[in-house]
Amino acid sequence: MTTRTSCRQKNIKTKHWSMQKNLFGEIEKYGLNIEQAAKTASVSTATIRNWIKTGYLIQTSRGSITQDSFDNFMSNVAGKEKLNSRANKTQKDEHDHEEVSNNINVIVQKFSSENIGIEYENSLSDSHRNKEGVYYTPSWVVRDMFKNINIERDFKFLDPCCGSGNFVIEAIKSGVSPENVYGFDVDENAVFITKERIRQEFGVETPNVRVGDFLKEAFKLNKENQFFDLIFTNPPWGKKIDKEDKERFASLYGCGNSLDTTSLFMGASLSILKSNGILGFLVQEAFFNITTFEYVRKKCINKKILRFVDYGKAFKGLVTKAQAIIIEHTEPNANDNIECGLDNINFTRSLKSFKSNPKAIFNFWTNEEEAEVIERLYSVKHITLQGKAKWALGVVTGNNHRFCSDTQKEGYLPIYKGSDITKTGLKEPNTFISNDFSNFQQVAPLEMYHAKEKLIYKFISSDLCFYYDTHQRYILNSANLLIPFNLGISGEQLTILLNSEIMNWLFKKLFSTHKVLRGDLELLPIHTDYFSNNQDFSEINYLNYLQITKTENGTFRIKN
Repeated sequence: MTTRTSCRQKNIKTKHWSMQKNLFGEIEKYGLNIEQAAKTASVSTATIRNWIKTGYLIQTSRGSITQDSFDNFMSNVAGKEKLNSRANKTQKDEHDHEEVSNNINVIVQKFSSENIGIEYENSLSDSHRNKEGVYYTPSWVVRDMFKNINIERDFKFLDPCCGSGNFVIEAIKSGVSPENVYGFDVDENAVFITKERIRQEFGVETPNVRVGDFLKEAFKLNKENQFFDLIFTNPPWGKKIDKEDKERFASLYGCGNSLDTTSLFMGASLSILKSNGILGFLVQEAFFNITTFEYVRKKCINKKILRFVDYGKAFKGLVTKAQAIIIEHTEPNANDNIECGLDNINFTRSLKSFKSNPKAIFNFWTNEEEAEVIERLYSVKHITLQGKAKWALGVVTGNNHRFCSDTQKEGYLPIYKGSDITKTGLKEPNTFISNDFSNFQQVAPLEMYHAKEKLIYKFISSDLCFYYDTHQRYILNSANLLIPFNLGISGEQLTILLNSEIMNWLFKKLFSTHKVLRGDLELLPIHTDYFSNNQDFSEINYLNYLQITKTENGTFRIKN
């Protein structure tokens, strides 16, 4: 469904900008930051970010957008072309917190218990929720996270970002004395709702639930020797924090280069958690496998991990899954088993099986037997693509509807999409672009596309799907390319290996993603020694070489 944007057309130039050469050697102006662009266009910053994500605006490496792309969009697109639903976030999504605050008493009077929080959350604009990372945790998730936790009345409990109070309420229901319950939130309305719910349900006041920025409060609590037996929370996923503040908090709480708010909140929580205390965090699924969280995952793996749980898409409006990690603040034992919950199925994994993963990936969606296969794949002598390939994106036109044609005409070249790439070959091209690349938003150095040989692959995919190209084909940004060097095997052999069943299985079991990222591909084990005795690739021979066998249900196991 598409709608027209209501943005006013403007053609405003900034007076000061830096200068940078683009891929074609031309001088390009930039220097309009996102806040300036939002103010000029009379939209929210969330709208500007969505225009960037959908290719209408060009972002520079410094976090600004190019003046030219902004001027072109406001003159030629805004109010004239239809925008997709993601791009079409306009002034109507601006947040009026004063108005919301004025209605808070009405919400409290009209609704009760958890419904108060639900109604308040619904009153918040999408842009505000996105900026602050506001997604309140459903009570059924909270109850499950408390499962099998031994709680005593004199335990001190903390929710670092209490929202509408579901974790706090559950702590009291589970036996924690109300005077021992602490909670913080930067939203005074959320704190008011939490305290009001406690009054309604338990008839008591909770002075330790108050307005505050936990990343600042945690340092004070540590200095005051205030430590907690239980810390459970749903941190603000992806909350916008100034880079300087992120780096300062990361240093303060030992988060290394993990600067996401989830990492910062976890580091701060661990700094005030008692020895043998329990930490429960509800996090986005990316926490468990992407590089951004690697440093904090390594902190976690040096604690006693009790549970991993997948709750699926628990939040309305969010595509990402909600998943939990429950940790006991003590040294782990080599023989520790971790409970894993996935699709209403519970099983255990050894701590050892996670420690052997690259970048401390917590692939708890993989069972113990499958984890042994992954360990075998990495224990056999291998190399990786890290430092042994050049990488490039496909062409980003900035507007495929405008620049792409479904018929070939004079001055147009065939270009291949990700969907055109199959494991057995390329489909006939049905998309064509102008041979004048100067109009496009982003183009890799042309010599990358013109390489004598290269591998092209689908970018948006849960499968590895590669094609060995020797005809200098062009690709759109739904596909990427790599040019290997010094591997000891040919590009064609590498292609066959990456398309193999076992590599596809490994990719899914280790990364569980729908994007084929360079960082993930650089972690895959490439067993070049296999090709020393086998010029041609055979899946059966390759599995025999690895001492792995394929099972009837399509998975793999170690040979007996």
